[in-house]
Amino acid sequence: MRIEIEPGVRLYVDVEGTQFVPDGPTLREKPALVLLHGGPGFDHSSFRPHFGRVADIAQVIYVDHRGHGRSDRRPREEWTLDTFADDVVRLCDALGIVKPIVLGQSFGGFVAQRYIERHPGHPSKVILSSTSPHMRQDRKEAMFAKLGGPAAGDSCRRFWNDPNPDTWDDYGVHCRHLYNTTPQDPDAGGRTIHNYDILYASASGEQRTMNLLPGLAKARCPVLVMVGEQDPVCPVADAQDIAAALPPRWMQYRAFPNVGHGAWRDDADAAFAELRRFILE
Repeated sequence: MRIEIEPGVRLYVDVEGTQFVPDGPTLREKPALVLLHGGPGFDHSSFRPHFGRVADIAQVIYVDHRGHGRSDRRPREEWTLDTFADDVVRLCDALGIVKPIVLGQSFGGFVAQRYIERHPGHPSKVILSSTSPHMRQDRKEAMFAKLGGPAAGDSCRRFWNDPNPDTWDDYGVHCRHLYNTTPQDPDAGGRTIHNYDILYASASGEQRTMNLLPGLAKARCPVLVMVGEQDPVCPVADAQDIAAALPPRWMQYRAFPNVGHGAWRDDADAAFAELRRFILE
């Protein structure tokens, strides 16, 4: 379903799990877990079917960012982290969600970090998964070269220096299969609705100069930082930078060995055990 979050702007939203569950003589409300997908230019389908595993303890809210997936197409000037971050608040207002748990994966983690800066009092908890606070291209190139040899490092450099259809195709040949340490669903890409215009515009624009670290000091709720130790595109050092920038009283950090981009893709049991712990605590 599409939800209007402001006049003329509709985001695609889907929900898994009920808001209330019977608990003796009452109905107990579960927390809302708002999932911010990666990309940019992809959609929420990457979270499926994995996050059904927490629908018993949280109402899982899938959303396509503005201009992405099944959400309304929007003009280029709206493809900004500020807008995407503010949309989390707009969406929660439209759905009547108070104090959500917000999970940002990869690019969605960029959005979640900006959301912490702009709306520190809004969430009850935040999960920053397989994400980065800045564009440290040297770290990406080194990890891709380590995992895939010089051709992967060179392909990484070409794409991030000049995001376009040709360098993206080459990146798909040499780099994308290195994101994870285990075989992934071969049909997942076919389920994704892409908007490559957003990918190329964002990767060549705002992402190149962003520095999300100063805003993390504004966090006012628990923040879980999750990282795979074999993640080439959002390396461990990036997650460590995020952890160091968060207020110590709120920061929790978990690194997963032998895991790449999105811990649940390579070690679902360990990843969801950690997510369940954090949601329930």
